Amino acid sequence: MTLPARGTPAPEFVDVFLVAAEESGDRLGAALIRALRERTCGRVRFTGVGGREMADEGIASLYPIDDLPLIGFSAIPRQLPKILRLMRLTAKAVVARRPHVLVIIDSPGFTRGIARRVRAADPTIAIVEYVSPSVWAWRPGRARVMRAYIDHILALLPFEPAVHQRLGGPPCTYVGHPLVEEVKNLRPNGEEARRRLAMPPVLLVLPGSRAGEIKRLLGTFAGAVTLLYERLRSLELVVPTVPHFADAIRSATAQWPMRPRIVVDTSAKQAAFRVATAALAKSGTVTLELALAGVPMVAAYKVSAIEYVTVGRGILKRIPSIILTNLLLGENVVPELLQHDCTAENLAAALLPLFSDTPQRRRQIEAFSRLDAIMQVGSSAPAQRAADIVLAEARRALPAR
Repeated sequence: MTLPARGTPAPEFVDVFLVAAEESGDRLGAALIRALRERTCGRVRFTGVGGREMADEGIASLYPIDDLPLIGFSAIPRQLPKILRLMRLTAKAVVARRPHVLVIIDSPGFTRGIARRVRAADPTIAIVEYVSPSVWAWRPGRARVMRAYIDHILALLPFEPAVHQRLGGPPCTYVGHPLVEEVKNLRPNGEEARRRLAMPPVLLVLPGSRAGEIKRLLGTFAGAVTLLYERLRSLELVVPTVPHFADAIRSATAQWPMRPRIVVDTSAKQAAFRVATAALAKSGTVTLELALAGVPMVAAYKVSAIEYVTVGRGILKRIPSIILTNLLLGENVVPELLQHDCTAENLAAALLPLFSDTPQRRRQIEAFSRLDAIMQVGSSAPAQRAADIVLAEARRALPAR
C-alpha cells in the first residue's frame, strides 16, 4: 500500500468519497476505483454518487444521476432548487462519512458546490477535482478562487497545469485523457487503411449526443450531406449515436439522399472510425477522438441565441479555437464553422477537399501524427496516475486527523 508517509500510522483502509454527476464522469470514476484498488492492494473503501459503471464497481449511489438537470443553459434555472438540495444532501453525507479524500469528477457547477460546503464544514478532508474546468476558455478568475477548497486538480489536457499556474489556481497535474487508452481500437490495420482510400468514400456524421445539439445541427448536416452527394455521386454514410437517440436519428435521416448506417455500441463506432475517409462532427471531445484515429474532419457547432450572446461570443474572443485538437496542436488545422458560419454550403465546401489527396487533407493527417507525443500516448494509464495523486492527497490530510 502506498498511502502512509514515513512515521505516519497507516489506516486499515483508505476511505474515498467520489461524486460523478454525468455519464462521462461515471466512466472516469469507475476507472479510478479500479486503479485505487490496485494501488492499495484492495485496502480502500468507496462511497459516493455515480452512475452505472461506478455501480458495477460497488458504489451504491446516494441518488440516481440520470435525472440531474446539469446540461442546458435554460434547463438549470428551472431545476435549481433540486440541484441545490442534492448539493446539500451530498455535502452532508461526505461530512458524516469523513473520508480521507473527496474526489469530485467533472460537472463543476454541481460538484464544486459540494466541495465548498465540505471544506467549510471539515477542512481535514482532502479534496481532489478530476477534470479541470475550462478556465482557459471562460471565467479565468475561477482558478484563483478554487485554491480555497480544492487541494489538487487532475487535468485531462496537457496545457492545463501551466494555465492554472499562470492564473494562480490550485496545484494541477496532467494525468492524461482516457482516450489515450483507446488509441489501439481507433487506428486502422492495413486492410482498414486501404478502405479509407477506396470507393465509395466513408463519411462519419456526428451531430452530438444531447438532444439540443442534435436538434440544432442535424438539419444543417443533412443539407451538407446532400450537397456532397451531388458532387461525389458516391458516398457511404455512418452516423454513430447513443442508444436512446438511435430511433430518432434513424427517422430523421430516412429522407437523406442515401440511407446512413446507424451505429450505437462502442465497438461498432470504433470500427467505423478505422475505415472513415472523413468526418463531419459537432465540436467536442469527439474531434480529439477522430484526430487520434487519423480521420480528417470539419467541426461545427451552434448554440441558442441567448447562449451565444451571454457565453459563446466571449469564449470565441478569448481563445483561438474551440476545437480541442486545434488547441492541443497549437494551430487551427481543423476547420471550425460556428454559429452563423455553420451552414450546409460552408460545411460541404470545407469537407469536399478531404475526399482526395489534397493539401488540406495532408495537413490534418500530418498534424494529427504529433498528438501521441503531446498527449504522452503509451505512458502509464491516466487512471493510475490519478490514483497516485488521490492517495498522496489522502496522505497529506492524515496529520490533521
